[in-house]
Amino acid sequence: MPPLPEAAAARLSALGNQMRTLSDTFVGYPCSQDFSYPEIIPLLGYAINNVGDPFGESIYRENTFALEREVVAFFQQHLRAPAEQTWGYMTSGGTEGNLYGLYLAREIHPDGIIYYSEHTHYSAAKLVRVLGARSIMIRGQDNGEIDYEDLRETIRIHRDAPPIILANIGTTMHGAVDNLTTIRAMLKDMAISRSYIHADAALSGMLLPWVDDPQPFGFDAGVDSIAVSGHKFIGSPMPCGVVLAGRRHVDRVARSVEYVGCMDTTIAGSRNAVTPVILWSAIQRWGADGFRERMGRCLEMADYAIAAFARHGIKAWRHPNSITVVFPRPRDSVIRNWQIAPSGDIAHIITMPHVTRTMIDRVVAETAGLTQQQP
Repeated sequence: MPPLPEAAAARLSALGNQMRTLSDTFVGYPCSQDFSYPEIIPLLGYAINNVGDPFGESIYRENTFALEREVVAFFQQHLRAPAEQTWGYMTSGGTEGNLYGLYLAREIHPDGIIYYSEHTHYSAAKLVRVLGARSIMIRGQDNGEIDYEDLRETIRIHRDAPPIILANIGTTMHGAVDNLTTIRAMLKDMAISRSYIHADAALSGMLLPWVDDPQPFGFDAGVDSIAVSGHKFIGSPMPCGVVLAGRRHVDRVARSVEYVGCMDTTIAGSRNAVTPVILWSAIQRWGADGFRERMGRCLEMADYAIAAFARHGIKAWRHPNSITVVFPRPRDSVIRNWQIAPSGDIAHIITMPHVTRTMIDRVVAETAGLTQQQP
C-alpha cells in the first residue's frame, strides 16, 4: 500500500492527541477506558469477517467464530442462561441487541404490543418504528423504574394483544432496574398466557453478576432475551455487545444461506470479527474474580462521589448495585468540560473503572462553583 500522505498523518496524530486530552475528563458516559489490546493488531492485516451463525461452519473461514462462541458461553454462564436452551451472538452494541430481542418477539407475537418506559433508552422509539410494531410508552417513576400500575392498567386495556415488555436492567440516566419479579407476577395475576420479556441490560448486565445481592436480571428471572454491551464495563476501543435468546425463539428466524454455507440467525450479514477477540482477551485477563474485584472498586468510587457532593451540600444518590451517580443538573460549562450526560433537571456521572478520585474531586469542585476549568 502507498504511504499515508504527510498531511493525513498529521491529522491522525492531532486526533490522537485530542483523544488523550478528552480521556482525562470522561466521566458522564458508561464506557471503560482502562484497557489495552495489543494482541489484536496483527489481526488487522486480514479481512476477518464473522458472517452468519457463530455456532456453524462457514465457507468464509477467515473468522473468529471459535472465540465468539467462548465469549457467548461466558455471558450465558453469568447471565444464568442454560447453554442447551439459549443461543447468542456478538452485536455492534446494545441497540442491535435490543433490536434482535424485539425482532424475535414480533415474529413470535405479530399481534403483540411493545411496552417500554419513558426512561428507556432513546433508541427504543426508533426500534419499534423500524420493526413496524405497535407500541405504548409507559410512565416512569421518579427513581427511573417503570410505573408498574400504569403498566398493569395499560396491559389490562389491551389484554387481547400479547404484551412484549422491554424491561430496563439499568436505565440510562438513573441506573434503575425494573422489577422482573413484579412484572412476571403481574402477567400471571392477569392470566396472560402469551407474552415476551426482553431485557435491556446494556450496562448492568455486566455489573449485577459481580455483586453479592443482585436484583433479578437474568434468564432465571424469566426473561426471553437479553442484550448487554461489551464496551461499557468490560471495555473496548469500539462498540460491541452480546445478545442471548431462547433457542426455540431463534429457530423461528433461522435461514440457510448457500452463499456463505451456514445458517444466518443474526441481524447483520457481515459482523465485526475483531470485537470477539477483544472481549475474549478481556475475559482471559480478568476472569470472574477479576471482574468482581473491578466492580467492587467502581462501587467504592460511586460512594466516594456521593460523599464528595454531600460535603458541598449537593444531594447525589445511586441505586443499589449501580455505579450511576445522579445529582442536580450543573451549569452548561461543567457538562461541557466533563462530558456529563444531562436529562431535564438531573445529570449523572458513572464511576467506570478509569474514573479516579481526582477526577471526581474536580467535577464536584466545578459543580459547587469553587473552580472553573478552561475549555
